[in-house]
Amino acid sequence: MRLLFATLILLPLLGLLIADFCWNAGAPGVWLAPLGLAISLAAAAEILDLLRNKNHDVIGWSVYAGVGLILVAAFAPLAWQLAGTVYPATCPLAGMGLPMTAATAALALVFVAEMRRYREPGGVIVNVALATFAIMYIGLLMSFVFKLRMFHDNAWGMAALVSLVFVAKWSDVGAYTCGRLLGRHKLAPRLSPNKTIEGAVGGILTAAVAAAVFFFAIVPLIVGADARMPPWWACLVYGVVIAVAGIIGDLSESLLKRDMDRKDSSRWLLGLGGVLDILDSVLMAAPPAYFCWVAGLVGP
Repeated sequence: MRLLFATLILLPLLGLLIADFCWNAGAPGVWLAPLGLAISLAAAAEILDLLRNKNHDVIGWSVYAGVGLILVAAFAPLAWQLAGTVYPATCPLAGMGLPMTAATAALALVFVAEMRRYREPGGVIVNVALATFAIMYIGLLMSFVFKLRMFHDNAWGMAALVSLVFVAKWSDVGAYTCGRLLGRHKLAPRLSPNKTIEGAVGGILTAAVAAAVFFFAIVPLIVGADARMPPWWACLVYGVVIAVAGIIGDLSESLLKRDMDRKDSSRWLLGLGGVLDILDSVLMAAPPAYFCWVAGLVGP
């Protein structure tokens, strides 16, 4: 059942990736942006549901609006591309400037929401902190995923996005396999009893190999055989960075679920848990992946 449901998810996603690469009307990300926004709002719903499990009274609409505001700001340059022009690279808000500005507006929105319902002292600071956490955890981290798709040009942007998911998920496979076969020493028994140090090391090594395979075997298929490839050591560094960040992301979500006394973030995805259970490693790995690409460690 788990494999079947995963296949039913992957096939439409693959179709959207192909559509976004081949028929994007000159605006890379135009097909994936609505999907990313929907996934992010679903993840925000799971965060709110987790918080309700411990009777935290966060104002839901402020979280949804904050997440949406940041992500719309992240893919706002698509509007320029659809209009046949290019968002000015010299604009002070280029890159992550727009999402970061939207994040400050989202924080103000959280305060406004609490002001509207304020009746007596107690609980406001906790509610503001939790709402802000939910917005930044989902909205801000996901904005880096969007920015990877919009990196440089259509081909390199697709390579950047796929590299994140490809390496992060192969790291998960390596960690699971090595943990099952070789795992003896618990990595974080109070958070995730099944994770082992041997599994983590296996995941990191698998990610390094997966990154090298991706850049030398798959990137030429996306970008072209004449594209400049990064040195082998940069590929290995990229894989290690993604794997370590992914492990932190995985354990971070486990920490949240443990604190809220929940096994899964939700049961929307049969056999797979919730949206956050799938995205946890990718979300935390997205910022360092973006920095690796814009800093020139990998890519053109």
